[in-house]
Amino acid sequence: MKRDEIPSAGTARVFLWDLLRLARPRQWTKSAFVLVGPMYGLSDPAAVGRDWRQVVPGALVAACSFALVSSACYIVNDISDADKDRLHPRKKRRPVASGAVSPAAAWVFAGALLALGIGLLSLLLLTQRADAGPAAAGWTLLALVVYAANVTLYSFRFKHVVMADVISLSLGFVVRVLGGCAASWVMPSTWLLNVTFFLAMFLAFCKRLGERRVMEARGDDPALVRGVQRVYTQELLRMSVVVTAVATLVTYSLYIQAHDARYTYGFNLLWLTMLPATYGLLRAIVQVERGEFDDPTELLTRDWRIQIAGAMFVVIAGVLTVWKP
Repeated sequence: MKRDEIPSAGTARVFLWDLLRLARPRQWTKSAFVLVGPMYGLSDPAAVGRDWRQVVPGALVAACSFALVSSACYIVNDISDADKDRLHPRKKRRPVASGAVSPAAAWVFAGALLALGIGLLSLLLLTQRADAGPAAAGWTLLALVVYAANVTLYSFRFKHVVMADVISLSLGFVVRVLGGCAASWVMPSTWLLNVTFFLAMFLAFCKRLGERRVMEARGDDPALVRGVQRVYTQELLRMSVVVTAVATLVTYSLYIQAHDARYTYGFNLLWLTMLPATYGLLRAIVQVERGEFDDPTELLTRDWRIQIAGAMFVVIAGVLTVWKP
């Protein structure tokens, strides 16, 4: 484009669409983890006298903040990974890798999203009671800073270290849970943090295995797009996927058992959530084994069976949490 040319409306729309793709809105589904702690926190005895109207607004503000900050972090990762992304069959279409958005514009956009995400925390002062508002905003801000620092370290260091890459990714989900609890002034349980950690590890190993299968099916070396794949093997990744799936289900079953007194009406009704949870994890393993997906987020957004299992889990857990006879 020449210096004195004015971009057409069509060109502007394309650029805005590329910026939206750069923010990876599909990944905002991960901010649902911000809502998990507040939802289960309502079942805690210390939550007596509080209902969802006192908890949900703060959790939603935190979820939006984490979504925007995570987008900023993804952009930084895309900038640093542009060269390797060009070698991947799907990632080569990302805005920075494809050249649709320049690195300079991407940096500006990342800064704007980061500022907007942090700025949203001021709303916590309006959604919380007077004594909790400033503290809730402060602790949530700390969680956001820790999250951004962890993702930045992952982008420039941890993703090159075997196992540390998966632990770093999993820690990001745990921090999301802590941020949601802080925003809603709810105490997270150790069981909940353990379940989140193991589930996040399961998703990360699924992504590594799926990515490896997709690249090998094309006859390409997986290490070209992710250096740690030189050390990871299919056998190691498959074992890690199964181990973390089992750890997730066992830990969650212990969480259910620990809440017998809260959910038992003839029997512990929260156990019903084990059915969609088990099916969803096993279905994810099947799909990754078939090499049809290399990103767990795609499973959530494109596999209708997993979507139904997820919806059933949310409905059952939500009803049991809100219902206090």
